[in-house]
Amino acid sequence: MADLAVDFLLQNLQRLQIYHPDLIRDAENHLEMLENNLRLFKAFLKDSTKKLRKYESVRELARQIRDVVFEAEDTIDAFVSQAAESKTKNYFLRAFQAPAEKILAIAKDVESVGLKVRDIYGDRSTIDFAGVHINDDELEEGPLVRKHKNVVGVEDEAEKIIGYLREKTDELDIISIIGMPGLGKTTLAAKVFRDPAIEYEFRTRIWVSVSADFEPKNVFLDILREFTNLTEDMYRKSNEELARLIAFYLGSRGHFLIVMDDVWTPDDWDKIQIALPKSNNMGKVLITSRNYEVARASNRNRVPHKLRFLKPDESWLLLLFEVFGKPECPPELEGLTKVISGQCDGLPLAIVVVGGILVRKILASDGITAMKDKWRKVSRSLSMYLNEDPVGRMEKVISLNYDGMPYHLRMCLLYLRMFPEDFEIPVWKLIRMWMAEGFVQQKAGLGLEEVAESYLEDLISRNMVIADKRNVNGRVKTCRSHDMILDFCKYEAGKQGENFLQEMKKLIDGGFEPPISELQRYRRLCIHSNVLNFISSKPFGPRVRSFVCFSRDEIIMPIENISDIPTAFKLVRVLDVNPIKFNRIPSELYHLVHLRYVALSFINVAILPAAFSKLWNLETLIFFTTSRTLEVKADIWEMIHLRHLKTNASATLHKKGKSNEGGENLQTLGTISPESCTEEVFDRACNLKKLSIRGQLALILDGQEGSFHSFHKLDQLEKLKLLNDIFSGPPSKGKLSVLPPPNKFPPRLRSLTLSDTFLDWSQMSILGLLENLEILKLRHKSFMGKYWETADGGFRRLETLHIERVNLVSWVASSHHFPRLRHLHLRNCDELRELPPGLADIPSLHLLELHLTKFAVASAKIIYVAKQKQQEEQAAKVSGFKLSIFPPDD
Repeated sequence: MADLAVDFLLQNLQRLQIYHPDLIRDAENHLEMLENNLRLFKAFLKDSTKKLRKYESVRELARQIRDVVFEAEDTIDAFVSQAAESKTKNYFLRAFQAPAEKILAIAKDVESVGLKVRDIYGDRSTIDFAGVHINDDELEEGPLVRKHKNVVGVEDEAEKIIGYLREKTDELDIISIIGMPGLGKTTLAAKVFRDPAIEYEFRTRIWVSVSADFEPKNVFLDILREFTNLTEDMYRKSNEELARLIAFYLGSRGHFLIVMDDVWTPDDWDKIQIALPKSNNMGKVLITSRNYEVARASNRNRVPHKLRFLKPDESWLLLLFEVFGKPECPPELEGLTKVISGQCDGLPLAIVVVGGILVRKILASDGITAMKDKWRKVSRSLSMYLNEDPVGRMEKVISLNYDGMPYHLRMCLLYLRMFPEDFEIPVWKLIRMWMAEGFVQQKAGLGLEEVAESYLEDLISRNMVIADKRNVNGRVKTCRSHDMILDFCKYEAGKQGENFLQEMKKLIDGGFEPPISELQRYRRLCIHSNVLNFISSKPFGPRVRSFVCFSRDEIIMPIENISDIPTAFKLVRVLDVNPIKFNRIPSELYHLVHLRYVALSFINVAILPAAFSKLWNLETLIFFTTSRTLEVKADIWEMIHLRHLKTNASATLHKKGKSNEGGENLQTLGTISPESCTEEVFDRACNLKKLSIRGQLALILDGQEGSFHSFHKLDQLEKLKLLNDIFSGPPSKGKLSVLPPPNKFPPRLRSLTLSDTFLDWSQMSILGLLENLEILKLRHKSFMGKYWETADGGFRRLETLHIERVNLVSWVASSHHFPRLRHLHLRNCDELRELPPGLADIPSLHLLELHLTKFAVASAKIIYVAKQKQQEEQAAKVSGFKLSIFPPDD
């Protein structure tokens, strides 16, 4: 952690000197001394690789560096925060006459540690630094290896579970999968859940993650989300009322399957099972648990399915898939790979994690001889753990993988503990938090977001993070990590006095763990339940740099507590409390000048005040409000570090900045009003990659306030949303008659979403000519008309087509109209009579989803049968085809 802290402090000092020299006037010489020592620390920490950790003097000095850098960072940040606040109150000069003295005191503390570093560098007789380089094989980095995950050794187990699920019973049937952590319970349940036969038989399928700290209400709300949109009234209902509502829905659904993943105790099961309709003999519940008593409590009439360990040949096969991506092994490595797989004792998670280690050794080796030497070192390390119990051995294997990571990757992994267990983490959110924390390092030719994505792919390739969902071009959308890896992260984040992060939990006696009085120790805090109790206790975390809340409940912040969060965490860099709804913006928020990432939600707030411009470090601003419009009085062009501005309202931008500069760092802008789509805005925000527009789109197309001809200047734009506002006037006024010609659209446009545009289907031919379009989402009434005949020669690269809430009756198309189509989603197209039969002949099509599109179900089934026949005839060439229909067509 220390080396990243040094890097971040250096960056902060440079940013301070460039953009706010008035806050540190007359301190140039002291800053130079401080920066010189920080660069010395950086060099020393790069030299202090795992090879040198055997020297206690090195370890102790690394701890001292960490502590003095944290202390320097805290002191400087606190001083800057106070100075900025005082400056806004017009008594800056009177209150802060001597910033140089403060920086001198810090520089002297840092210098005292710097002398110790120089002493070590001078004493080569005690410590040998020879041959140690930043790219040492103990900290491997390199090109990423993308692998398709393979499930090995569970085929027979999956067949048994599928057989149980297809059995006929007299009442609700409950099946349990039991086994120790890391044995693959969730993997097996997921394989069964996604099996095409199960998908077809159980059209209502729900996956619920329970975990140790579950709240019954959250589980119930998760289930209800599958049936209906959640209302405020539902959040107010008791657990018993929610359970009755679920039982009603499930009782009327016929065949359904619910997976309850990771149920810990019989008491937990008792709290959940009240929502299940016991009389529905077409319903099935699949439980995974470490606890045999959970299985007994859930169904005494069925023997639990106890998951076995992998056999030696299965262990070896899984290792080959993880390392080489195929069930083949170079002859000279066969013996060694069998030894290593055997050392994992049939534990799938251990094999997967070890596979991630071996892959990195391949990337860091020059030739097979060097690679074998490194693999033998891994084997020797594993042999040291053979006497451990299986869980202890698994923990050691995870630690071995972790120790081989560069420091920035370690911090990125530990940060996952900021999210709740079993939380599907949005990648766009995660990587922007990493950036705000300073974990992401600049690389030539790449943007910070691209570097951060490469970090995530690196963690995935090491099998420390799981890619839950990817989009059509392979980029990860959501991710998570295994429970055992998260438990390891929790331990690692709190050891050695690092106090990297801490989750706040309420105790039975009403207090919190850790106690509120100890918050001054921690640098990152998260809380996901009992949030108002925590806030009302007046916490104070003077060192906290991240404070996040991902509660599943919507929380209305009482008026008397609105200022408590910004008052409690004055040095915060990351603030994400989106579940908390504020009735007004706390003025204390504008004093948080170190904020780099902020996500807030408001009720009926229609103005983004000018005072937001004071947050000069801000990189990501997420501002949600129940107001349909947002007047942005803040001068975003003066916020020169701002990269992402995201709101759900139609935002009207501040039109004039103090200069003609600013905006070149903006990558995400949305949603903004059509009136804000001016040539001046697009000239400034010339590097936009994502743009969302909401309002009267006719203003753009008619050229009254802005004009679509400016859009072609956005040559970096990849994602565009055009959301027409039909609420501010009669529907006839909001209708669009034509789309701009293809050459007026941004040239790199890859994803396009339209909503409420009321276009005629003939206009689809224009969209078909967008050369790079891969994703097209036609939302509510984007196109209107009974007949659509797809024109020839278009949609050459389209991979995903989403059509929702249109009045289309007849659709004529052939396979050559969508040569690369992979996903077709139809939602609420309740007048569509049938799907074009030619869709079955698109080789790439492997997902067809119909939601409330009942008349087209019969034609969808014909396509499914045709695809199944193709798969049987060309099994090696055609991937599995999935058909999803809701509601179930029993």
